[in-house]
Amino acid sequence: MVDTSLSKKKDPDQPEISLPTLKSQRTKMGKSEDSEKKEYLIVVYFMIPVQKKIKDVEISVPIVYGNAAFWLGKKASEYQSHKWTVYVRGATNEDLSVVVKRAVFQLHSSFNNPTRVVESAPFELSESGWGEFEIAITLFFHNDVCEKPLNLYHHLKLYPEDESGPMSTKKPVVVESYDEVVFTEPSESFLARVQNHPAVTFPRLPAGVTLPPPVSTEDESKKKRGDTKDHPLSQWFLNFSEADELLQLAAARQQVQAHIAKLRRQISLTDGQNQQFKPL
Repeated sequence: MVDTSLSKKKDPDQPEISLPTLKSQRTKMGKSEDSEKKEYLIVVYFMIPVQKKIKDVEISVPIVYGNAAFWLGKKASEYQSHKWTVYVRGATNEDLSVVVKRAVFQLHSSFNNPTRVVESAPFELSESGWGEFEIAITLFFHNDVCEKPLNLYHHLKLYPEDESGPMSTKKPVVVESYDEVVFTEPSESFLARVQNHPAVTFPRLPAGVTLPPPVSTEDESKKKRGDTKDHPLSQWFLNFSEADELLQLAAARQQVQAHIAKLRRQISLTDGQNQQFKPL
């Protein structure tokens, strides 16, 4: 689970919103009269809006990041063997633009323009190549969400784990990671904006805290593009539902218990052998 509140480092691209602040802009204007120089000082004050924080509240946003890679088959060449897409999506393919403002993908330096900025959902990019490498993904959030960007790292995977098996042009290699982005003490405006959004795990509010009804200001066409439920790759996306996680945990527990039972049998057998050779 990734907690965005741990670092105190501020993003220079985002304004300070957590505290009431007065900023002054000073401009000096000089004028010469004979040998005497006079200075005039102009001070302009800007009031930065204050975002009310809700204490003892956390908002969780489940995300999945990874890649899907297709082998090009007969069209493959020495330097173009795969077409791939790297992405960040909602855990069940919801539109993340309610939280994420833009995503920056840092590709290998051998690519033209290796720093790719995606300004709107879906937060993804497609390329082609032959090699695997680490991709840095930086998520920038809306002003009322969080001032600090979040850095993710994904190792691009093109080839299946069983390299001896045949490669397919129809079934991609898919590698994904699941995580949850946690925002502590969210702003009231953020809470009001996402209170009915499916991409957000909405918390139970403390007694006495009420929110205004949500007002939808999103463009429906943009919202539809950001929802990846009908994405061309959605049939290949991995399922990270709670039921699947429970099944995986149960299977892992059974394996651990079987391994413990095996070790106990080995220890018991070893102790029996030691008793046989124990001197009288």
